[in-house]
Amino acid sequence: MPESNKPSSPRGRALLVVLFVVYLVLLAWIVLWKLEVPWVGEAALLPRPIKLIPFVPDGDADASAPLEVVFNFLLFIPFGLYLALLAPSWKWFTVTGVLVGASLVLEVVQHVLSIGSFDTTDVIVNTAGGLAGFGLLTVVRRRLPDRTAVVMTRVLAVATAVGILAVAIFVASPLHYAPQRDVIFPSPTAEHP
Repeated sequence: MPESNKPSSPRGRALLVVLFVVYLVLLAWIVLWKLEVPWVGEAALLPRPIKLIPFVPDGDADASAPLEVVFNFLLFIPFGLYLALLAPSWKWFTVTGVLVGASLVLEVVQHVLSIGSFDTTDVIVNTAGGLAGFGLLTVVRRRLPDRTAVVMTRVLAVATAVGILAVAIFVASPLHYAPQRDVIFPSPTAEHP
């Protein structure tokens, strides 16, 4: 692996790791709790529907809103950038596996804690966004072969600072989301014939 693909110093790599951890914390908070105080839904651990057919309405679940799909895609682009910078020897299929795994973890946590619903659309879109970030770094490496890591670390540092500022503004604003309505499968009782 060429030296140009690695952060220029141990300090540069440490900064990249710190930025990635901050990104992952923000990502989890945004995806799981929509920047609200963390909570657990009333239907936690109860049977609830799982949306297995992507992009279309399915049972009680509506189709994903186009704006939400775009937002999820954009939200995962940095994930691919970080993976490409921190693990430059990984092939696209390894990155795909990590992205699918991370998306599945987020979807399962949402479902189990009843703070959201499991939706395969999100897994597909999140993975596509991460792969777009991975591909973007490949393009940048071709354009800036000797400075890729340094330039992209600076870009990610600025983006992280802007993200933290945006989160702070949102949290301080009166705009907030209500917790999701729980969808619970009724349990059979002896009273019903």
